[in-house]
Amino acid sequence: MKPMMLTLLLACWPALAAAALDGPLKPGAKVTFLGLTFIDSSAEGSYNGPRADETARIPLLETEIRTRFAAEGFDLISTAPEAQRLEAIVNPANCYGCDVRMGARLGADYVLVGEVQKVSNLILSMNLVMRATDTGQMARGLSVDIRSNTDDSWLRGMRYILNNHFFKH
Repeated sequence: MKPMMLTLLLACWPALAAAALDGPLKPGAKVTFLGLTFIDSSAEGSYNGPRADETARIPLLETEIRTRFAAEGFDLISTAPEAQRLEAIVNPANCYGCDVRMGARLGADYVLVGEVQKVSNLILSMNLVMRATDTGQMARGLSVDIRSNTDDSWLRGMRYILNNHFFKH
């Protein structure tokens, strides 16, 4: 009987883990958004360096995220008191918990970070992660791959994350 229960538990584990990320968020919670990081690991980026259109898309997505969180009733708090620390970090989404510590110092309930990675001019991956500042546990998080490298495709990818995971009604 025990092996059967263990097998059943292991089989259900992914569903249970995903369900934990669908729990309710604190209504009107304070969220600090540390921004998105663009990572260009494409051959094109290696040869040609940063492209102006891609660089401009990061603020476009950040505005989309901020607007949606405000529309959903979250209190977006300023990162200004942590600006010096934030500027010294290459990627807040990959800084060994510095994002959670900054969010806690700012008085946020949640900290939000994300990345857009360009694999090629056709394939990009984007992710958005929100962690509780009191525990460091992920409250929401999703990664999507998109095809095409346009303003519309980037916005479509981020809206998918927001509509289908963060604010699924």
